[in-house]
Amino acid sequence: MMKEIIMITGASSGMGREFAMQIEKKYQVDEIWVIARRKERLENLKERLQTKVRIFALDLTQKESFEIIQEALFQEKPRVKALINCSGYGKLNHYENMSIEVIENMMNLNMLAVVKMVNSVLPYMHKKSSIVNLSSCSGYMPIPYLNIYASTKAFVLSYSRALNEELKYRQIHVLAICPYWVETEFFDRAVVKDKKPVVIRFGKVYKAKDVIKKAIKDMESSKDVSLYGTINRIQILGMKVLPHRLVKKIWMIYQELDGTKEIR
Repeated sequence: MMKEIIMITGASSGMGREFAMQIEKKYQVDEIWVIARRKERLENLKERLQTKVRIFALDLTQKESFEIIQEALFQEKPRVKALINCSGYGKLNHYENMSIEVIENMMNLNMLAVVKMVNSVLPYMHKKSSIVNLSSCSGYMPIPYLNIYASTKAFVLSYSRALNEELKYRQIHVLAICPYWVETEFFDRAVVKDKKPVVIRFGKVYKAKDVIKKAIKDMESSKDVSLYGTINRIQILGMKVLPHRLVKKIWMIYQELDGTKEIR
């Protein structure tokens, strides 16, 4: 009998880990395949889950990682109930202070890895399967000093919503999660050490468990975008109705930033 699985990237921490913890309570599958760089974190997650877990300690910015995933899928030929793409990171910094290597790595992980995962898994999906891609409320507007990250999340949002329409004929649902600030390791990697913080105000910071609980509910309701929190909804509404020039100005004032001054 063909086994049914759920695949989760970025499962070693944050939103990906929380997704693994919650989704096994909603769906009974044979295995959960978890993908991330830190094997020891994945081993710890495996011990906490009731469902059988298969670990892929891989860096999704590397071509070889997808060859390993594709080979595993080809050999097992499972039915993929859901693909959850949570890998990604951002940097809170002036654009000129980021190396091209950091920028390229971020774009590869936040965008290209999402597309490659979808392309790898689609042949094994079936009627009522789901694809969940982690975007961000920052995907709705250009955000100075979070420039590249926000741009990658705009791609993920647009890609997911369009793909949701294209896969309707197969009854495969695609959801983009667009959270506000969430209490995860994002901040540990986003803030540049030994430098004065560029973004200083975060307002409301939500719990990952609450964001994921809402996302799973929206996934079951076949929505194309998942939004959690009143502040998040109000902010996104403002981004939709106000000129981006004004929204950017509000952001700069709120963060006490002056684009006419150099930041080092």
